[in-house]
Amino acid sequence: MIVWLNGTHGAGKTTTSTLVQELIPNSRVFDAEKVGETLMDITPGLPQTDNFQHWPPWRPLVVETARRVLDYTGGTLVIPMTVLVEQYWREISTGLTQHAIPIHHFVLHADQRTLRARIEGDTVMGPSLFRLNHLEPYAEASRTWLHEEAEVIDTTHLTPAEAARQIAEAVKR
Repeated sequence: MIVWLNGTHGAGKTTTSTLVQELIPNSRVFDAEKVGETLMDITPGLPQTDNFQHWPPWRPLVVETARRVLDYTGGTLVIPMTVLVEQYWREISTGLTQHAIPIHHFVLHADQRTLRARIEGDTVMGPSLFRLNHLEPYAEASRTWLHEEAEVIDTTHLTPAEAARQIAEAVKR
């Protein structure tokens, strides 16, 4: 099974994913961003883009990596990864479904003011223009398709532990 934690930067995906993993037996966190980093390391580089998700190989490689890990280990993969382009989500979710891998898709949501404050006040990664630039695309995806495709967990007033408990309980249902 896949527990996909979607949402924009600053919503709490990375922190929450570790806590979810602790609550779901036989689960592991799979950071699909590492697949993108592998593609970024190819030399000479792939065609220029501002986001590795735009490279066509990224989506099927995420599916194939998740499938292979689950074939090897069984259990659950918790994947904290922002996907805001509907076509990309369709490619990933369809690919996983074709391999009979159930997906529990969650969106960690917070209002724009809270997200901006979290990003600007991040003491680990520091403020990030890249992360701030994804606030409007997230808002657009939320309005048009994303919130209809997932269970929305509003993290505006939740701790990561509270959000993780809600996700783990929803997966058990």
